[in-house]
Amino acid sequence: MEILRKVDEIRGWSRNERRSGNTVGLVPTMGALHAGHASLIRAAAESCNRVAVTIFVNPTQFGPNEDYSRYPRSFDNDCALAAANGAHVVFAPTVEEIYPAGTATLVEVEGLSSRLDGLSRPGHFRGVATVVAKLLIAAEPDRAFFGQKDAAQVSLIRRMVTDLRIGTEIVVCPIVREPDGLALSSRNAYLSPTERAQALVLNRAIRNVESLFAAGERRAATLVATTRSIFAAEPQVRIDYIELVDWSTLDPLESAAPGALFAVAAYVGSTRLIDNTILS
Repeated sequence: MEILRKVDEIRGWSRNERRSGNTVGLVPTMGALHAGHASLIRAAAESCNRVAVTIFVNPTQFGPNEDYSRYPRSFDNDCALAAANGAHVVFAPTVEEIYPAGTATLVEVEGLSSRLDGLSRPGHFRGVATVVAKLLIAAEPDRAFFGQKDAAQVSLIRRMVTDLRIGTEIVVCPIVREPDGLALSSRNAYLSPTERAQALVLNRAIRNVESLFAAGERRAATLVATTRSIFAAEPQVRIDYIELVDWSTLDPLESAAPGALFAVAAYVGSTRLIDNTILS
């Protein structure tokens, strides 16, 4: 497996592959790869002839008091996992390669950028949109693969790709969970054993909403109130948001319907975790 560091290198690799008749899949990551990332790489390998994985901890999507400096980094292990699951190339640029000196252009998806995670993390979605746009422009993939765990981010990226007429198909893959239901996340490594047990409240809340919806409950106020009561059993866990929204627009809904996104975010200790379900 080849490791590339420059935009010109990943672009040249991609163009050569597509000239040869291959399809190119891209899996953007910030590293600290786990089984959830592995599932994205395998999905890309099943769908495309060639797969590139990006490893880049993007500074512009972190707030001033967030965990950019301590975000887990495990490059050698990441490369091994990527290769084992079907990646042909890892693109691991420096910050200076992605944001050259004097960079003045950022991508803002109006409306969506200030909802859900964007409301509690100002500037976060602007950073996400900017770096994903840069990676798609650099690699020119046929398809890019993202996990449903970042459902709000997926909505933002879909809108950006549509608005900017970027020719990449966005593919969304299911959430991968631990056997006890906790959604896989690189930030799970921050949790103490006690916090790890407390974090399961996110999954319990999501599963309860799915059961209520299956039983016929449609009122957003009831779904949210019931979810709050479940979180109340873990008083050390601090809720960031509990929302029922349209997955395309992230606009709040008063009534649930198939395809609606029910999403939660909460702090377990100092670690912020997210989870969601697409109601069906």
